[in-house]
Amino acid sequence: MNIIKNLLSLLFPSKKEAEEENTDMKYLIVGLGNIGPEYVGTRHNIGFRIVDELAQSAGAQWEDKRYGFIARMRAKNAQLILLKPSTYMNLSGNAVRYWMQQEKIELQNLLVVVDDLSLPVGTIRMKQNGSAGGHNGLKHIAQMLGTEGYNRLKFGIGNDYPKGAQVDFVLSKFSPEDESIIEKKAPICADAIKAFALSGMQFAMCNYNNK
Repeated sequence: MNIIKNLLSLLFPSKKEAEEENTDMKYLIVGLGNIGPEYVGTRHNIGFRIVDELAQSAGAQWEDKRYGFIARMRAKNAQLILLKPSTYMNLSGNAVRYWMQQEKIELQNLLVVVDDLSLPVGTIRMKQNGSAGGHNGLKHIAQMLGTEGYNRLKFGIGNDYPKGAQVDFVLSKFSPEDESIIEKKAPICADAIKAFALSGMQFAMCNYNNK
């Protein structure tokens, strides 16, 4: 009798069970950057730094997995899967697509954290879609997913460099003055990501853009 009851429960879950299952949402939070000690602390790796901040705030541990480093945490009823791709920036889409498929993540539950040259240092800009703007990591993600319609958190790294020196600039380290800004803004970014998972992108944009 119990076996039949359990089978019926699996086939026809109660309203309460269905609601409980649907409230436990999964999100993939991707911080973009390049692996290797020579890239630690560089402007192009601010995505890594922000997801590190988020993981640290929850006591989550990183594991070396296929295509990247993975950490898992919860924010109330949301499961956050944090990813730092190990593919190098130009092939970030391979890691994003693999982990979206592996964890069955819907496109609207993906958030990519990325550096932005067009924004002043420390400026936070959350967007639901948009072009790659010359960023190779975003370009490859769009190529692999077949769409530019994915959420992103852009973090300003400034653009104080002479003409032709963009590559050297993004691969350089922040100045002490910039570091003091980042130390204040990284925890705000972590809160913005939690807000995205718990309350949606519109709420996060209204409450954290330009904060």
